[in-house]
Amino acid sequence: MSKLGGILYGMATSVTFGLIPLFTLPLIGKGMVYDSILFYRFLFASIALATVMLVKKESFRIEAADVPVFVLLAFFYTFSSLFLLYGYGYMGAGVATTLHFTYPVFVTLLMFFLFKEKTGWLTWVSIAFAVCGVALLSLPQSGLSADVKGIIIVLLSAVAYGSYIVGVNKSRVRSMNSRKLAFYVFVFTTLIFGVKDLSAGSLQLPPDPVSVVYLVLLAVLPTVVSNVTLVLAVQRIGGTLTSVLGALEPLTAVCIGALVFGEAFTLREGAGIILVLAAVTVIILTGTIQGTLDKVFKKIRPRHA
Repeated sequence: MSKLGGILYGMATSVTFGLIPLFTLPLIGKGMVYDSILFYRFLFASIALATVMLVKKESFRIEAADVPVFVLLAFFYTFSSLFLLYGYGYMGAGVATTLHFTYPVFVTLLMFFLFKEKTGWLTWVSIAFAVCGVALLSLPQSGLSADVKGIIIVLLSAVAYGSYIVGVNKSRVRSMNSRKLAFYVFVFTTLIFGVKDLSAGSLQLPPDPVSVVYLVLLAVLPTVVSNVTLVLAVQRIGGTLTSVLGALEPLTAVCIGALVFGEAFTLREGAGIILVLAAVTVIILTGTIQGTLDKVFKKIRPRHA
């Protein structure tokens, strides 16, 4: 029952995170700029997460040495969120979210180049699959030209999120309570957007009550709920299976884009999404797959006297 609960929590994590376009695209359509949307998203998310921590009587205490780490992580999170929203202006939300979902590829590359982490052949095959998938999603129906700017912007969101994950895993806050960690990342992200908006004079008030509802839902469902259910999923089924269930995130965004916003969905885009999901899944399961292959080869390898 615990495993089933973990799977359901993992699915909830991915599906809720995939709801970002459902709440952001209407706000953009009402004239709200990206910075203001993200300021309110993380402000409301910080308040909601603080409420959860107060209810659970969790400590807010951190050390002074943690602050520079949170500032750096907040910058990674800021760029990831901002570039993803920018990407919605260049391509469908489903395609943009799928391209963003390549972040495990960049985590692997960052760990390889920065920390010399060993990388097997399966990982490089997966990266090749991901590149092919990105090409299928990015190239137009005819010709070989593509909106390079849009592709780069969305892939930068994946790089920034991959940097955030590596930063968490390689920093002094890696063993911190996950809710506390998320709370302070959200707080510092809110401050970054607040300073940016106020210095540029671009902070907008929500245009109507419906927009406030969208902003609250954006803060709660794909931000707080997804983070809380992520922790619950990892506790019950582990990080690997939880990561595999993350494939529901781009699938949710694709369905929302096609069904709610009427975005076109072609056979080629479907093939690109399958390649990206396959690449990410293999990267996540590389250790398991390699171990299985080694056992198979060991059994079928001829023995010599």
